[in-house]
Amino acid sequence: MPARIYLLLLITILGIFPLPGNTQFSRYIIRLKHKGGSTFSLANPSAFLSPRALSKRSRHNIPVDSLDLPVSTTQLNQLTAIPNLTLLNQSKWLNAVTIQTTDPNVINVVNALPFVQSVTGLAARTTAEPGKNKFEAEEQVMIEPSPQRTQGDYFNYGTASGNEIRLHQGDFLHNIGLRGQGMHIALLDGGFYNYTTLKAFDSINANNQVLSTWDFVARNNSVTEDHPHGMQCLSTIAANIPGQFIGKAPKASFHLYRTEDVATEYPIEEFNWVCGAERADSAGADLISSSVGYYDFDNPIFNYTYAQMNGNTTMSAIGADIGAKKGLLILNSAGNEGGNGWKYIITPADADSILCVGAVNTAGVVGSFSSYGPSADGQIKPDLVSVGVAALVQSSGNNIATANGTSFSCPNMAGLAACLWQGFPEVNNLRIIRVLRESSDRFNNPNDRSGYGIPNMKTAFGKLLIEYATGSASRSNCQVTIQWNSKDIGAMRYEIEQKGSGETNFSKIGELAAKPGTLLSNQSYQFAHSLATATPGGIQFRIRQIIDTATATFTALYIDTLNLNLPPNCNSSGGTNPTGKLIAYLAPNPAAQGPTFLVIENPEALGSIRIDWFDLHGSRVKTMNVDKQTGKQSFLLPGEGLPYGQYQLRLSRNNEWIHTLRWMHLR
Repeated sequence: MPARIYLLLLITILGIFPLPGNTQFSRYIIRLKHKGGSTFSLANPSAFLSPRALSKRSRHNIPVDSLDLPVSTTQLNQLTAIPNLTLLNQSKWLNAVTIQTTDPNVINVVNALPFVQSVTGLAARTTAEPGKNKFEAEEQVMIEPSPQRTQGDYFNYGTASGNEIRLHQGDFLHNIGLRGQGMHIALLDGGFYNYTTLKAFDSINANNQVLSTWDFVARNNSVTEDHPHGMQCLSTIAANIPGQFIGKAPKASFHLYRTEDVATEYPIEEFNWVCGAERADSAGADLISSSVGYYDFDNPIFNYTYAQMNGNTTMSAIGADIGAKKGLLILNSAGNEGGNGWKYIITPADADSILCVGAVNTAGVVGSFSSYGPSADGQIKPDLVSVGVAALVQSSGNNIATANGTSFSCPNMAGLAACLWQGFPEVNNLRIIRVLRESSDRFNNPNDRSGYGIPNMKTAFGKLLIEYATGSASRSNCQVTIQWNSKDIGAMRYEIEQKGSGETNFSKIGELAAKPGTLLSNQSYQFAHSLATATPGGIQFRIRQIIDTATATFTALYIDTLNLNLPPNCNSSGGTNPTGKLIAYLAPNPAAQGPTFLVIENPEALGSIRIDWFDLHGSRVKTMNVDKQTGKQSFLLPGEGLPYGQYQLRLSRNNEWIHTLRWMHLR
């Protein structure tokens, strides 16, 4: 939605709440009319977005716009100059700030400022009863996990932890090197009690994987003395206790933000949530895992109705969708309301561009407490389910425990999503959402309890791999050269199949082992095969990639199908290009060292041929012309000055395209 529509929606939802009297509130939201007087400019985004955030925007073609501009410094200065007013938090996406005051005259002064649109009470003067804990229903049971290990896995999961990850075949991702490295995950929660000293976090503390912390409630950077709920959620992603408890993305990096005041429930916590999402975006986080939600408040005038769970009404849902537009992959717990009078999902899980996660046990049975869908506007919610029934968590007593709640299914799913996205950083957050849905066991028959169901991470990986891989086939006389580009590790392999003219089945003509390596990476290959005995006519070739070679879990994918036309005399001219007037190929391709040559063979002189280099973004980066006479000629391709990577070479004559080749320019 355009930014002005978000603002109008925010005005609508907050405008419906009356202000019974200033004595009832001590914290308020000030909605601002504009960002005039700002010291920031869209021409200099590095002043308010980190290099990592800007890199992500560039990679996924996400523009920096007015929503990214911070709240006007001039306006903030005028507000903070008012006596008896304390500035709490500020949201650039909502162009609003929260303040604290018990002086009714302050509200009159603020309302009189020309840039202020309105002031609305958000939270009461006093807190709820001592000891209140909104997460108390997510009880824990202490256990001693079994250290049993499955042969061949990279991690020693133990029995209970292994059962959790194998529900999704997430161990496949870990085994091919996708363990969260380089991925940044932000958690929005009620506190991360003692995460710096508890055993599940030994690895992330030793390796400095916690990149930042911030407490939006107390407005400081310490989150270790607050509630343990966020710590427990973090453990489902980050734990590394071999033989007992392994998180779903233990090599990821983390931003830990306390947005929730566990002792109370007021809309100011929704505002904090949006501020936390903004901070995650500005820092360059890839994902947000949020195990909080809202529908009823300590003051019932703020309560939502089910009709408002439509993805576009609540403050947190609006913020979540903005975050998604900025490239964040956001996952939110569905809520634990399945067994009470409310029953349905809670916000911001209703937002239409994020993943709402329900809870199942390791057998795939939905927890009775897991909130029902759909959203009020008919979206399939929850989107997915993961383990939230008897889920492993780190306890504040430094033991391993199990706990029930969609609070834990959400980070379990977030960790797996981070590992999957790590393997395909070229796709955006919305593609990851779609492929997780497409790879779930109820994709063709979703329901209001588990949505699209339980995602299979190996299936999701395969779908993205097929989309990524590319291949080509070219002929020189009676030999075909098949080239392809894919992602693999050394334990994988490839098979090449052929179906000749008039044949009904493919037959294997060759096999290649993947290049050595234990971490998933991009690789290029070339396979040559004689066509001397093939029947003239159309020939098809298939490239089959075996991504799991173990007998029990063997998995193979066809990553590309290629077509070639074989003339009656394969030693004569001809080829696979539209004109049929030349055969062209690159040798060697790819080449790690030494020059690459363009070989062109044709029966007659073609004269001047133009060669254009295009990068993966479709931009032309180099052009040269060659003079092609009769017969077979080779032309040196100059690679100096070109960044290493993949290019498309287009050959044209008299401004008419005649052939296209792929070139891997390697170090």
